[in-house]
Amino acid sequence: MNAAFRPRRSVLYMPAANERALEKAKTIPADAIIFDLEDAVAPDAKPDARVQAVAAVASGEYGHRELTIRCNGLDTEWGADDIAAAASAGPSAVVIPKIESVAAVEAVAAALVTAGASDAVQIWPMIETPSAIFEVRAIAAHARVAALVMGTNDLARELRSPIVPGRHPLVPHLATALLAGREAGVDVLDGVYNDVRNPEGFAEECRQGMEMGFDGKTLIHPSQVEPANDTWAPSDDEVEHARTVIAAFDEAVADGRGVVTVDGRMIENLHVDNARRVLAVADALIRSA
Repeated sequence: MNAAFRPRRSVLYMPAANERALEKAKTIPADAIIFDLEDAVAPDAKPDARVQAVAAVASGEYGHRELTIRCNGLDTEWGADDIAAAASAGPSAVVIPKIESVAAVEAVAAALVTAGASDAVQIWPMIETPSAIFEVRAIAAHARVAALVMGTNDLARELRSPIVPGRHPLVPHLATALLAGREAGVDVLDGVYNDVRNPEGFAEECRQGMEMGFDGKTLIHPSQVEPANDTWAPSDDEVEHARTVIAAFDEAVADGRGVVTVDGRMIENLHVDNARRVLAVADALIRSA
């Protein structure tokens, strides 16, 4: 992990048709924003929302936040125009719903190239159907993909599964996407939590997502941002322990010792790698503060 690492603890959907929401987003401490042109925007409002999303990305008024645009799919009447407009704005990524194959990712990549997007504009495919789960390994491996976004509501609907505390019907499929993301070296973002009036349930789902290995969570309300940030930020104790592990390992290597212990526990390369990631996340949060 290098200096280019960007935290994506909190990734907030904001309806691009809502000018007040776009203005408010400038002050919300989310790591990333998805200016939404899809589900949150009525059909007759989509052209205006597209203009407002492009203006927001190009404004330079959102500070350190990573800015993305969720376009409508290329199989809709708005998708091609959305991607062309996003290409002109130069967001960090376009978020594309219901990607089900690497061919669909390639079609989006080709549309970006045709529209003149720079190579820096990445693709965040949404994984929200059974076909996507079966193809997620190839999707994640595409060169332009930087993150997978779990569409848990649509996935649950496709499975005919209720949304229940603990999400046990979804866990195997979430884990499959996580495996694909880790193999490809891309981030994987957990799906949304629907009940904004249940902060305890949201906190529990954040904890579950963090423990499963997600890099952060997509959010539907500003009140969810700080709890997500807290869940995915290393604590002071974790940072201090990471420094201790790295120092002990480096000292052992310098001394030619093959066994390293910290607080009575043996330390191996994998623990050192985890410690370095903790410090990289902590450093990135300091840089983006």
